[in-house]
Amino acid sequence: MNLNSTVIPKSDQLNADDLIAGPRTITISAVEQGSSDQQPINIRYDGDGGRPYKPSKGMRRVLIVLWGSEGNAYARRKLTLFCDPSVTYGVDTTGGIRISHASDIAGPVEIALTIKRGKKKMFHVYPLPAIAPSFDIAAIIEGGCEAAKLGTARLREWWTDLPATARSSLKQKLDGEWKRTAEESDKQTASDPGA
Repeated sequence: MNLNSTVIPKSDQLNADDLIAGPRTITISAVEQGSSDQQPINIRYDGDGGRPYKPSKGMRRVLIVLWGSEGNAYARRKLTLFCDPSVTYGVDTTGGIRISHASDIAGPVEIALTIKRGKKKMFHVYPLPAIAPSFDIAAIIEGGCEAAKLGTARLREWWTDLPATARSSLKQKLDGEWKRTAEESDKQTASDPGA
């Protein structure tokens, strides 16, 4: 039995305690106006169950540095959130949610954040690796077989239209079976000019 669902706080937002078991990567669906000055924005994300992420002022500053100040542009971008047990609220050490990784950034970002009046701390956010687009390998293999039957020129044209990730997966097939089929088709076409 997985105990994670039994310790979800009764709250209207994502809490640091939700991340005690480990970091979580969210995909943002919308940024909305919050209900108070303390929490002026709600970040909705896929599967939030009505409990949005309400970033602290420091994390809102991080988001602006990462992606700019227009929240509507954040949709479909990703963040990895984690529980930082050293976060303080007033004089109490309460823990809080921090951002460790973000999509749509070119490299690591270093930001000096104010943690107390007159005291700053360097904060780092790292890029999330891009997820390669998925493709239907069976359909692509079928397309390659058909293109090869039409000759080398058609196979080459078909090959250049493929996504790079598909090409790298199928290079061996191109250099082997498909190349032989295309060359055979070229010979048949050359020996039968009326075809």
